[in-house]
Amino acid sequence: MSVPTLSNIVDGRAVASRADTGIDLIDPATEEVYARAPISAPEEIDEAYRAAERAFAHWGRTTPAERQLALFRLADAVAEHAEEFADLESQDTGKPRATLVADEIDQSVDQLRFFAGAARDLDGRSAGEYLAGHTSSVRREPIGVIGQVTPWNYPLNMAVWKIAPAIAAGNTVVLKPSDTTPLSTLRLAELAAEHLPAGVLNVVLGDRSTGTALLQHPTPQMVAITGSVRAGMEVAKSAASDLKRVHLELGGKAPAIVFADADPERVAEGLVLAGYVNGGQDCTAATRVIVHESVHDAVVEALAARARSHGRTGGPREEGILYGALNSAAQLERVSGIVERLPAHADIVAGGRRQGDRGYFYEATIVTGVRQDDEAVQEEIFGPVLTVQTFRDEAEALALANGVRYALAASVWTNDHARAMRLSRDLDFGCVWINTHIPFVSDMPHGGFKHSDYGKDLSHYGFEDYTRIKHVMTYLGE
Repeated sequence: MSVPTLSNIVDGRAVASRADTGIDLIDPATEEVYARAPISAPEEIDEAYRAAERAFAHWGRTTPAERQLALFRLADAVAEHAEEFADLESQDTGKPRATLVADEIDQSVDQLRFFAGAARDLDGRSAGEYLAGHTSSVRREPIGVIGQVTPWNYPLNMAVWKIAPAIAAGNTVVLKPSDTTPLSTLRLAELAAEHLPAGVLNVVLGDRSTGTALLQHPTPQMVAITGSVRAGMEVAKSAASDLKRVHLELGGKAPAIVFADADPERVAEGLVLAGYVNGGQDCTAATRVIVHESVHDAVVEALAARARSHGRTGGPREEGILYGALNSAAQLERVSGIVERLPAHADIVAGGRRQGDRGYFYEATIVTGVRQDDEAVQEEIFGPVLTVQTFRDEAEALALANGVRYALAASVWTNDHARAMRLSRDLDFGCVWINTHIPFVSDMPHGGFKHSDYGKDLSHYGFEDYTRIKHVMTYLGE
């Protein structure tokens, strides 16, 4: 059976690729091919960047009010097509269709609207005389053309996180979505072509080699990705050779520290959601439960019961499921492999198996008895797997939590306010939740430290990352 071939979106219109190679898009719930995406040739990346350069000559000089209005209109268009976006996202990712609008599409609309507002809220030092006879002022300007690559776990959300602040600041964009989940990004670009000038947002399809070529291209003044640590290091190295600005969001291994005064049932309710939503394919997902030894058994029992009752996986149209299939056969193999390689001292108390023989489904899994240097504790699994460790005192809990190379997100579960404040200070993570885990809002920054990333998504901090600062000094005369 023939399947449709997707096109790039360049200079405000769909452009069929001239490449003779492509990628089959595979439904992760059924393993059936439903479309084909081209692996764009280098000259097609060139064309996209030329379109972005032409557009920047005008877009970079528009007023904040003009950019705000255009982004508000794009946000309204996404809201109007919310059900369509949910269908596309569910097709690409296998996510539960029933909750996609509320969980993800509405968030994308809110993020577009937030950055539309941010376009008219540029902070800067007031003009003044810092040198006698001279007045100084500071301009905050767009950087220019931005190259961006987005991942497969939240295709629409991640595209919006990248393009909204860049475009609001007056930049233009060439973006490559993940090779496995391009549909919603293409639709976003189609709607953008109706509300933004041609060339402001361009989308080029392809594989890892396409992304590398896009990020190493000489045109962009800044490159931004959400991806693996390996990919981030490669991007940083290539960008250094051309002194490009770099914005990286690379991954996480979030601890959830549970003290003896926390309610095990409430902890289980929060961490099953935070650990298994999107199949654990979330860089802020709760992955390492670090629990006081006195309540270990009670917390594990509550987690296992909750995982079995509420951590269900299944097809996108099934009722009562928390998460759908994993992204791909490769991701299923990765998750399965880490669980299969667990050392003898580890125990699987829930899940631990692929579900069914069709689709990339994996059961909600809980592993106890792990040690700090185990692969399952140190490496990002990016699947529905929670590990459980014990601690004796606050100092040990902090050492275990901080003892990984990632530093994106963490949570603390306790009724002791002073303890929560101490740990929120000492935890080496970009976001610390207290008695909750995983909620975020457009107004607050998302980003980490160490091997997780540098730069911020969302919030005014994310907006400022896509601007540059210029000092203007005027001689006042004698």
